[in-house]
Amino acid sequence: MNRRDFIMQSSALAAGAVLLNPFESEAKKIKKFGVQLYSVRDLMPKDAKGTMKKLAEMGYTQFESYGGPDFLWGMSPKECKTFLGDMGVEMVSTHFDMTKDLDKNIERGAEAGLKYMLCPYLGPQKSLDEWKKKADLFNQVGEKVTKAGMKFGYHNHDYSFKTQEGKIPHELLLDSTDPKNVMFELDLCWIVAAGQDTVAHLAKYGSRYELVHIKDMVKTDGKVTQKDLGQGSIEWKPILKAAQKAGVKYYLVEQEQYPGASIDSMKADAEWMKKLKV
Repeated sequence: MNRRDFIMQSSALAAGAVLLNPFESEAKKIKKFGVQLYSVRDLMPKDAKGTMKKLAEMGYTQFESYGGPDFLWGMSPKECKTFLGDMGVEMVSTHFDMTKDLDKNIERGAEAGLKYMLCPYLGPQKSLDEWKKKADLFNQVGEKVTKAGMKFGYHNHDYSFKTQEGKIPHELLLDSTDPKNVMFELDLCWIVAAGQDTVAHLAKYGSRYELVHIKDMVKTDGKVTQKDLGQGSIEWKPILKAAQKAGVKYYLVEQEQYPGASIDSMKADAEWMKKLKV
């Protein structure tokens, strides 16, 4: 075998080794995924522990809680952390009302081992000046949350991605907040519903996002209807590839409308996430 044939054969073998790499398909899966507990808001107030146990058994290893009367569901911070830890689950974040009992909620979140405290909703604002005031508030709250060892962020809906006064309010929030104290959770359903190019947005602002919400939908005559994952119209692979490239850390399933029981949709969503390759 001459030198040229040897090099060509070696290159072919190397290429074959890459194609046969047993870790390649696994690397394309989202190994750990979580759930926003608001998805089962009909069950949580009745039996929080039992519902969380069912979700853990489905394969959700990360929980995101929500405000309600108590985002730790009647447990002390230490009790909540132990209860979830025994199931192999971590509560990584919560949505909460930043206008009520802020210091107390920050203290309890930190004690429970949460990584993120998130504002879930602002509502449409009348002007860009009003959006700017919200950005200033985010900076103030974010500084407090950061000092407690966590991160503060904002979860979007579709309205913040709709053009207002020639600009996109959500981009104003991103540009007007301090990355040291404010990060963002991108709801992938709502940015798609607003008609934005999600891949392009992540390419530009991806470093600001550490969590995403994954929920499917169809849009008919301007109306959004949520579906079980895989049953809607969202093209997930390019979006989730962009999220991975941007360095998103947490992928959280959320669903607010269901064809049947909420818990059945959560099971179907978990199975879809387990099979997903991006």
